[in-house]
Amino acid sequence: MDLDLIWKVLLIFAIGTLYLRISGRKTISQMTMPEAIIMIAFGTMLIQPVTSKSIWTTIIVGAIFILALIVTEWIQIKSDFLESIISGKSVPVVEKGQLNKKNLRKLRLTVDKLEERLRQLGIASINDLETATVEVNGKIGYTLKPEKQPATKEDIQALIKLIQTGQLNRAIINNNSSENIFSEIINKKHADSPPENLQ
Repeated sequence: MDLDLIWKVLLIFAIGTLYLRISGRKTISQMTMPEAIIMIAFGTMLIQPVTSKSIWTTIIVGAIFILALIVTEWIQIKSDFLESIISGKSVPVVEKGQLNKKNLRKLRLTVDKLEERLRQLGIASINDLETATVEVNGKIGYTLKPEKQPATKEDIQALIKLIQTGQLNRAIINNNSSENIFSEIINKKHADSPPENLQ
């Protein structure tokens, strides 16, 4: 067995682990497009020097890839506009309980595929949804209509208090906020502006 091959593999493993540690802890399903492209290119590039003589070139190119990823992520933190261009934004597919067919067409997502993904989340009917979005990483985010939401501990405690004080007949429990993380997607702006350094 070639000893040169063994030290190359061990060095590539060590450097690759270090670079991936620096790049972050996201799984493939959580990555944005730039991150996925860089990681695929990085993985392909890591195996090259085992069969050739270019191990130091590979290490330098790998460092450049990771640096490019870090700079891209930094740019996205600093600018909401550039984040939209680089990674995209969440897209609402259900608004106020109604399918947004225009956005479904834009995403090339059929109603059957949307329903399949909703079933995997335990949603029995699109009619139960107030809002649903397709996130940048492809996952579905959703809120249920108020009458379909499970009772929270706060709701139960408020109900117990109302029963104990005899005010149940006059009380209306409303646990819904008019502004939430889905309303910023639909309104295309933040309800409360995030800090400038974390836009």
